[in-house]
Amino acid sequence: MKKVVVTGATSMIGIATIKECIKNNIEVLAVIQRQSKKKHRLPGSDLITLCECNLDELHALEIEGSSYDVFYHFAWGDTGKLTRDDPVLQEKNIQYTLDAVELARKLGCSKFIGAGSQAEYGLVNQVITAETKEEPVLSYGIAKNAAGRLSRKLCEKYGIIHIWGRIFSVYGCNDSKETMVSYAVRQFMECQPAYFSAATQMWDYLNEDDAGKIFYLLGEKISKNKVYRIASGQSRALKEFILEIREVAGKEGGCEFVADNIGENRVSLQVDVNDLMEDIHYVPAVSFKEGIQKTVKSFNDAVRGSSEV
Repeated sequence: MKKVVVTGATSMIGIATIKECIKNNIEVLAVIQRQSKKKHRLPGSDLITLCECNLDELHALEIEGSSYDVFYHFAWGDTGKLTRDDPVLQEKNIQYTLDAVELARKLGCSKFIGAGSQAEYGLVNQVITAETKEEPVLSYGIAKNAAGRLSRKLCEKYGIIHIWGRIFSVYGCNDSKETMVSYAVRQFMECQPAYFSAATQMWDYLNEDDAGKIFYLLGEKISKNKVYRIASGQSRALKEFILEIREVAGKEGGCEFVADNIGENRVSLQVDVNDLMEDIHYVPAVSFKEGIQKTVKSFNDAVRGSSEV
């Protein structure tokens, strides 16, 4: 692997994957939205070529004089809480994923790596393995599952290796402000009260740096069609994660958990990733505490930077 394409290049996992590629002297064509407000996230490197292209323009994108090895497709529209269950908006992403496969073919890529989601499994309260049946509930999960299946069919038509990485809970410095980890870090650092559910369900968190390393290794090492579960494989009660965030980010902030509701239907994330670790020969290296320390530092740097402007 010498040259790769990355859509959704300014996303949390896009940035992490690009950084890992740069470490390994891989040339990157970074595809970002036009007038992206996150362009500053991209690392400064001569190995990166920037391409501004919206998702609905992928089908017409022409890159002259270059061929690439691996195509990473992380871009996905309408991921916010208010649009994740809109079937019309989510359906468009299926076509965009197929457009990405067509672009991968035009660019000579031998491998297509797509970003699936834990949402493809729906409501599961047992360990998720390769045998776990997909029963998505949200339109987002339904569209991700359809995009994965249809892009695999199209890749088979063109003789392109298809790898689908179903991403579970990844956190880090470039995380969305809407996630529980971001909320908890922000509240505790500002010594503000934070409110949570009973948080008794089991959960699995993977740091963005480990996620980037995993996706890099999928491109470097895997040469077969396969679906992988992208997670740490280390689950514990969600409440334990929250209390660890409070320990790192600030003990002065209040922390309240609502009383547990017996029979409440919760998703529990316990993930079997043994096949992933065996195939790429890598075990996540960033502990949750270390990852939160990095996130806190990033938050402080951002606050300091804005105050100096």
